[in-house]
Parts: sequence; C-alpha cells; structure tokens
Amino acid sequence: MNILVCISNVPDTTTKVKFADDNKKLDIAGIQWVINPWDELSLTRALELKDVASSEVAKVSVAHVGPATSEPTIRKALAIGADDAYRVNTEATDAMQVAAELAEVVKSGSFDIILCGIESSDYNGANVGGMLAEFLDYTSVSGISALNVSGGEINVTREIDGGKEQLVVKAPFVGIVQKGIAKEPRIAAMRGIMLARKKPIQVSEPKQAESATALLGFEAPPPRAACKFIDADNPKQLISLLQNEAKVI
Repeated sequence: MNILVCISNVPDTTTKVKFADDNKKLDIAGIQWVINPWDELSLTRALELKDVASSEVAKVSVAHVGPATSEPTIRKALAIGADDAYRVNTEATDAMQVAAELAEVVKSGSFDIILCGIESSDYNGANVGGMLAEFLDYTSVSGISALNVSGGEINVTREIDGGKEQLVVKAPFVGIVQKGIAKEPRIAAMRGIMLARKKPIQVSEPKQAESATALLGFEAPPPRAACKFIDADNPKQLISLLQNEAKVI
C-alpha cells in the first residue's frame, strides 16, 4: 500500500504579512517557508502507519505544486521520512489549478491513499482536497481526525456535528485531514536530513490547468480599536458600552 501526501509551501505562522505591487502580491522578502501544518500532520500519520508492519504501507510520497524555490520545503518533508517527492514546476494560482495538477501526479503513479490537509494556513480555502477527488473520480472523506490501516482494511474517524463518525473506506480514496490525525508533527533527525539530500524529487512540467479565479488584490483588516478598561465597581458603564458602542447585547 502506498500513500501520497499533498503538501503546501506556506509562510511560517509568525510571519508579519506585507504586500507589494499595489497590494496585488505577497511581499516574500524575508519570509521563512514551512510545510503547511495540516499537511505536516498528515505526513506524520502516514509515516506512523508505515512504521507498523500490519498496516502494509510500503512507501510514503509527497507531492507539491510550485517552483524550484519551494524545494527546501520538499526536502524537509523528505528529511522527516518521506521516501520520495513529486513537484509540478509551476506557480500555484488557485485551488482548482493546484488540484488539477496534483491529479496528474496521482494518475502517473500507484497510490492507495491520498492525503490532503483540510486547508492551508495562508489562504484557508479548504478546496483542494475535494476538487482533487472530483478530478480523479475517487471517494473522498473529509474531516478525518484518525486513520488506521490493518490487514488491508482502512478505518477512518471523522468529526461531525455532535460527535464522531467511523467509516471503513476502500482504496483508492482522498482523505481530507484535520487536527487530531497526529499528536505532534514528526521532527527531522540529523540522519533524516542527511538522507534527504539523496532522495529523489521527480519534477514534471504542468499540464497548463486553467485557474477558476483571478486575484484582484489584498486588503489588510482595519486596525483594532484601543482597548478600554472599565473599573470593576462600575458595571453600568460596561453594560452601556456593550449596548451602545459594541452593540453585542
């Protein structure tokens, strides 16, 4: 059984976001790029399954749509433990274009489980996993918080309103993963970092998939108003502000 984990290259969550080109582009100067947190947890769970003999997981691969500048992030995934990687050599424009390019990667290989993080920490679109399943005509399961494989049977737990749902899924399928799939992301050891230098990254040219959206520009949220402190002995003032200024009661 082979697992493919789709990864995004995103700014570190502590990055101070700035824009350039009249607010039409992200200013990438000085940005530290990392694996999207949900994708990193997906990769961690895939590697945990590979470590268990009964799961029969033979290989864990990663796939990414992006230019050569994203390869350090791919190398990090290889250092964590992925066996090999695929990179589509094009800039990601929107979710549909990324999903279409990833679908070509899946079709070119032999993968039983394709994992995608529920969303990326930069755009938070939560679209790629579902679109990828549609392009492939695969079963998709969203909101996965647990994934287990034993004796060829794939069991998933997904979050639903008011509880959890347990399913048995047939391969191949696309799993859309959320927090809970793994406790903590796996950290690359020195040996893994050294081995990652020799692991293959298969680069393919894009199929020129069309984008469904066009970016018009970015707009920063308005600055927060100054914080007001109310004396604990003056609840009437607090109630007045909540009613007349904040308008929450």
